[in-house]
Amino acid sequence: MDPAVGDRGGPRYGEFIEQVRLFMDNVRLACPTPEMGDDLIDTLKDLNAKLAAVQIDEWHTPAGTRIDLPARGNITLPPFVIDNIDRENGSVEATVTFTNYHLGGNDAAHGGQVAVAFDDIGGYASAVATNGICRTGYLRVDYRSVTPLNTALKMRAWADRVEGRKAFIKGTMHDGDRLCAELDGLFIRLNPGQP
Repeated sequence: MDPAVGDRGGPRYGEFIEQVRLFMDNVRLACPTPEMGDDLIDTLKDLNAKLAAVQIDEWHTPAGTRIDLPARGNITLPPFVIDNIDRENGSVEATVTFTNYHLGGNDAAHGGQVAVAFDDIGGYASAVATNGICRTGYLRVDYRSVTPLNTALKMRAWADRVEGRKAFIKGTMHDGDRLCAELDGLFIRLNPGQP
């Protein structure tokens, strides 16, 4: 990755992303009065106009490319931090915390958000295992117990085997010793120039 990527969005881009995440958390559980709703809509229109004025293409945006930030600064992903990369065994360990925005019900993370986290961590492990960018071929998540919100969870994904361009990835998500979910996926390394 281009070292310049670390400067995209400026030195406070990480703080900006965290404020957006906090906003999403607050919106998820908010019930504004009609008057507050009107005020918030006006504020959001102003913010959206400012952001629309600085739109760029996906290849140059800081979102998703800032490897120094949780989830690479991508607000569409649950915020995770890579703890360890084992290139020899094609494995990745991470800590993820699902927040109020990821609520599925009864203070538990939405199953789709768990799958999103596995898709990205599994893709990361497949890239390590194949030494290239991969696309998801299939993704199966087995939910073993409730995945809590606002709790640091440990994730691990590793290459069970690699066959040519195919990386068969396994993964786990734990709350302490308790298994929350497991991953079984196929990720396929892209050919040069392949979208």
